[in-house]
Amino acid sequence: MSATAKPQLICLGNPLLDYQATVQPEYLEKYGLKPDDAILVDAASNEPRMAIFEEMLGFDDVKFVAGGAAQNTARGAAYFLGAGQVGYFGSVGEDKYSEKLLEENKAAGVLSLYQFQKDIGTGKCAAMINGHYRSMVTDLGAANYFTPDHLDKHWDFVEQAKFFYVGGFHLTVSPEAILKLAKHAQEKGKPFVLNLSAPFIPQFFKAPLEQVLPYTTYVIGNESEAASYAESFGLPSDKRDLLSIAKQIVGDSQDRTVIFTQGLDPTIVYSAKNSKTYPVRPLAGDKIVDTNGAGDAFAGGFMAGLTQGKPIDTAIDMGQWLASLSIQEVGPSYPKSKVEYQA
Repeated sequence: MSATAKPQLICLGNPLLDYQATVQPEYLEKYGLKPDDAILVDAASNEPRMAIFEEMLGFDDVKFVAGGAAQNTARGAAYFLGAGQVGYFGSVGEDKYSEKLLEENKAAGVLSLYQFQKDIGTGKCAAMINGHYRSMVTDLGAANYFTPDHLDKHWDFVEQAKFFYVGGFHLTVSPEAILKLAKHAQEKGKPFVLNLSAPFIPQFFKAPLEQVLPYTTYVIGNESEAASYAESFGLPSDKRDLLSIAKQIVGDSQDRTVIFTQGLDPTIVYSAKNSKTYPVRPLAGDKIVDTNGAGDAFAGGFMAGLTQGKPIDTAIDMGQWLASLSIQEVGPSYPKSKVEYQA
């Protein structure tokens, strides 16, 4: 794809190569993991869970999929928007794994605006599937070294874009880069979307999250992330009361909307102007192949709807439609043969 493309949507996140395989509950217990977990590990810390990556190479059903939450979302948005409409910032190593990611993005129509690290390998994520659950262990590798000056080098893409999407995982890497995009978006009146991404983000990265939230137009999360937010911010409401948590995140803003997905249960959308729930699209259980990346797919469809100027009802439905499509594939993927959206 030509670098002269002018993406309408810019995404920022942590590009990773996903290792994906089926595991038994005993394997998760061995490493102290929950069935639906998301944790970070560091190769430099002698963390025992680093062994998972080597062990998974020997699993019979191991698959390698281009991953990283915001990158999955970028590919999902491009599924609707077409080639050259979505640009993606992140940091990778100069290795065969980043070549794989580049190929996947190109095939999906996403413009890769990577920052390359010479001496650090591309990040990886072990996605361990147990039934409809998935537990993720991530070694950020090169993704952890993204710097705001890389945005400056490609600022023309930022200025041309009309919408911005940031995965909350990037709050662990470069809050400065996120704020740089967020401030530009606010100054120019462009929608800025933040995904909470995982329960550990509100729990352990509360300070950078607090810095970024005032700039958000949309905040996306699921029920686990909402509960973590309520606990971290000391909200008096029940951690299962998603509407009350959404109200707290919106605060006194007249322009912020909070969207909480909750698996098969209805999606909750709250703003100062409106409150609504949206039942998910029904899908027979025997059609569900893999729920890994369903939330990223929802965000991709939703962002595509916003970018196309659709009303929020349609954008939510596009997100749910793409999520239902994705969970019929292996990993955070979309059908190779294009399926047209049906409202």
